[in-house]
Amino acid sequence: MLATVNLSFEEKWEKIIACDQTYDGLFYTAVKTTKIYCRPSCRSRKPKKQNVKFYLDRKQVEIDGYRACKRCKPEVDHSPNTQLVQSVIAFLINHSNEKIMLKDIANHVGLSAYYLERLFKQETLETPRMYLEKIRIDKAAYLLRNTNKTNLEICYEIGFQSTSNFYKVFLRFKNCTPSDYRRKEVSI
Repeated sequence: MLATVNLSFEEKWEKIIACDQTYDGLFYTAVKTTKIYCRPSCRSRKPKKQNVKFYLDRKQVEIDGYRACKRCKPEVDHSPNTQLVQSVIAFLINHSNEKIMLKDIANHVGLSAYYLERLFKQETLETPRMYLEKIRIDKAAYLLRNTNKTNLEICYEIGFQSTSNFYKVFLRFKNCTPSDYRRKEVSI
């Protein structure tokens, strides 16, 4: 089962600039000038934006003539549970604006909720809920930087059910309120 994510070019670009491991295996960054492809978390020098092409499938990127990066080794799965974890992460990304219960994720991958949570935490060091919160806050930060939507609109758009929880989680991940974050980003 191939896990796919619905992210814009700009969102994918931000993930490779941040070297975000969350998206490893969900998409690949191919550099047209070097004919090399990498994981989003690769620490190699970042290419020019106009030279980047994104792929969702490792086989397709290789068919198109790109070779694997020797630094991040995107062709190697590091765990027997990699595909399962990638499927869960893709599900979380694609449904992050909805109310998601652990049993919904477990049903999606065909495991019990208890086993899924234990396996996911073993592989990622976070629970699915923590991962979902991280994804939502990443989306909130993106919207705060790139739109004029209010904090309330962003809160509900990214899937939080209450503003107090949104502010609490945002503060935990970004060490500031959404309004402070927007002001900081505007002044940069």
